Amino acid sequence: MLRNILAVLYTACALGANPVQADVAAAQSALAGDMRKLVFHEQAKDLPPEVLADMAGADRNLAEWQGQWVVLNFWATWCAPCRKEMPSLDRLAAAVADTGVTVVTVATGRNPPAAVARFFEEIGVQNLPVLLDPKSALARQMEIIGLPLTVILDPEGREVARLIGDAEWDSADARAMLDALTAP
Repeated sequence: MLRNILAVLYTACALGANPVQADVAAAQSALAGDMRKLVFHEQAKDLPPEVLADMAGADRNLAEWQGQWVVLNFWATWCAPCRKEMPSLDRLAAAVADTGVTVVTVATGRNPPAAVARFFEEIGVQNLPVLLDPKSALARQMEIIGLPLTVILDPEGREVARLIGDAEWDSADARAMLDALTAP
């Protein structure tokens, strides 16, 4: 009995001392539907400091979004599952705009800005920032081996989870997971 009480106290102290880990534990318990494909890491992973570009060609870095939870989606204009998934990411971005969660997309590989703009116009995407990784340097360093692939970044800018394949990111299941991550 004493051992169980001490285990509960230790767990409570550990979670209280690391609020990000507590958020991850709550999010893990909320996984359902497509979100069951989301795999949380035992330890958060630092990201490589790769410089990307925006649609205008300006240098951008993922560190710009530190302080927020980030749903970071890797995709390409030629990827059929990406075409299916992107509208749900766009709806999610609109829905979470003021919640401390940001959705960011990275077009990896050969995706000229004109092709990206045409792709977004064809599928009606309006709320997503696009970063370009034309030589797949970031994707290679992060071991992105298939598309689409989405990672969740914590407010410190570290990868805490990864989902391979497409998902309905604006579903109630996805919102429940994200709400658990961002709960005060």
